[in-house]
Amino acid sequence: MTQAILRQIIDYAHRANPYPLYEELRKTPVFKDGDGPFVVSTYYDIQSLLHDPRVSSDARNLKSTAADPLGESEEESVLPPSFLRLDPPEHDRLRRMTNRPFGPPHSPRRVYEMHGELKNIVSGLIDGIDSPERIDLVDQFSYPFPVTVICRVLGVPREDEARFHTWADTIAASLDPDPDVDPTERAKVSQSARTELGMYLAGLIEERRKNPRNDMLSELATAHGPDGAMTTMEVMSTAALLLIAGHETTVNLITNGMLTLLRNPDILQRLREDPQLSVPIVEELLRFEPPVQLVPQRTTIADIEVRGVTIPKGASLWLVLAAGNRDPDRFDHPDRFDPDRGDIQHLGFGSGIHSCFGAPLARLEAQLALSELARRLENPRLLEDPPPYRQNAVLRGPRHLPIACDGIRP
Repeated sequence: MTQAILRQIIDYAHRANPYPLYEELRKTPVFKDGDGPFVVSTYYDIQSLLHDPRVSSDARNLKSTAADPLGESEEESVLPPSFLRLDPPEHDRLRRMTNRPFGPPHSPRRVYEMHGELKNIVSGLIDGIDSPERIDLVDQFSYPFPVTVICRVLGVPREDEARFHTWADTIAASLDPDPDVDPTERAKVSQSARTELGMYLAGLIEERRKNPRNDMLSELATAHGPDGAMTTMEVMSTAALLLIAGHETTVNLITNGMLTLLRNPDILQRLREDPQLSVPIVEELLRFEPPVQLVPQRTTIADIEVRGVTIPKGASLWLVLAAGNRDPDRFDHPDRFDPDRGDIQHLGFGSGIHSCFGAPLARLEAQLALSELARRLENPRLLEDPPPYRQNAVLRGPRHLPIACDGIRP
């Protein structure tokens, strides 16, 4: 029973609406899927495991011979693992060093002070829409916006931003299994893009060490704090993480957000009249349509008992965040999109030591994007519902979102 459900969740045929499957999955909160991973799908159990030091993010701890239902394999890289795939103390050291130039307590205003620049980027992208009768929101807005932002955060020269867009596109495409593309060729193209990105970052890091600027890459490359200094390879790996992980999830957050608002025109109208509503709207979106649906890269480093089931040391563990976010034991009417909820403690950014590092920036990007789209698009409407989705079951979102409007307000 559960094995069939997991296959259906991964099957592209159910990508547009996996939530009935998650509801069925929660009936068996912890289960072993044949020779595959242990899967956990209820809110409180996921929350507990995200904070459990016996759960590792380091793939080197995986002892299990379990089959991977996603068919993924660790791709060779010129870069060392980012802190996303490390455990304490290595994780803690790199995350602390990355956080110093990005957020509190050392740089508490960096994201806040980007508000004006982000709004200018949003305005420029909307201004560039030349055919309101058919807009692909992904290609024309949701995709270019976050990669432009991360380039500005890192300090990538404006003239090189187009190269970053190309690398991001190529690497993102490698995350989506495509039955029509030879996997060997896809891996080759992706590895080439990763290598080019790594070489470019190495050169930029060296230049910033000689001539620091007021950007995050300069601070990562030159900082000498209580944790010492990052190596060139560590700076490269961190910068690549910020580009790839942060960019992909924000694309999905914005696109899923606009899709949800267009399906709820009363809430879209409220946002148009009150831009401050974007704050609770984004939080409810992170619960209702999280950009990361599940976390499959976890391994137990000791036996863990969950609801009477022993998950043995070295086992592969999946945490289905999107199922937990709609757990009726945690949220009233979980399948209803309701930005007026009084308590939206969602799992959309994970939790624990691996909670989303870029959450403050992603929140601000989504708030500005959705409020400006609501304000400026006249009578927006969906042209396809459901739209075509990406192949990826983990980073779930529309690959295209065709919409139309009657015009663009100034």
